[in-house]
Amino acid sequence: MVDLLTHTTRAIAPGSRMKALILVGGFGTRLRPLTLSRPKPLVEFANKPILLHQIEALAAAGVKHVVLAVSYRAEMLEQEIKQQETKLGITITLSHEQEPLGTAGPLGLAREILEKDAEPFFVLNSDVICSYPFKKMLELHHSHGKEGTIVVTKVEEPSKYGVVVYNPTSGQIDRFVEKPKIFVSNKINAGIYIFSPTVLKRIQVKFMSLEKEVFPFMAQDGQLFAFDLEGFWMDIGQPKDSCEGWLSTCPT
Repeated sequence: MVDLLTHTTRAIAPGSRMKALILVGGFGTRLRPLTLSRPKPLVEFANKPILLHQIEALAAAGVKHVVLAVSYRAEMLEQEIKQQETKLGITITLSHEQEPLGTAGPLGLAREILEKDAEPFFVLNSDVICSYPFKKMLELHHSHGKEGTIVVTKVEEPSKYGVVVYNPTSGQIDRFVEKPKIFVSNKINAGIYIFSPTVLKRIQVKFMSLEKEVFPFMAQDGQLFAFDLEGFWMDIGQPKDSCEGWLSTCPT
């Protein structure tokens, strides 16, 4: 089997107190019928729950505390994932949404955890599989010293997506363009981020979208940079994409 999910094993830094939040609160409607009996993050990819791929990669990179922003079938998620704490040597906290909070609101709900120690923290969409570049992301984030870094990846048909327009030399993001009619970029938001805690001042505990209500204003303020992903990436939020991703890990 081709190992497309190799994780970096070098720690981020000795004594790191870094944290991560994984957005797992969705209902997984696009993955039905797979999610009728279990939450989307527990659907298996390459013989392992999607969420476990992410948590293992974070732990291997030196992250010590993972927050799961949960709502749908949280009890089942807790039963299966909390057992990984001892095995991986990390703390896993479930942050329960009483109502949907979008992609930004969960950060506000977990504010006390994320802003503690003033360390940058990772945020991941729960249906993204790739060769998680956490250490390199942190290096870039420290080098520019701004509020946020988002992973971008190349697509063949950018007119089907919202694309990210950024300076290829500095990496500073200029703007986002939804389904462009003419070519402006072939890079899209890959659903993996690293933020400095100061970003939390932009976020309230209500339904908010990172993509529509936070990122555009960060870009306007010169506070958002792009990390160009090299290698495998897939959003497996739909059965077709999940099957294609699984097949890509099998021998040819």
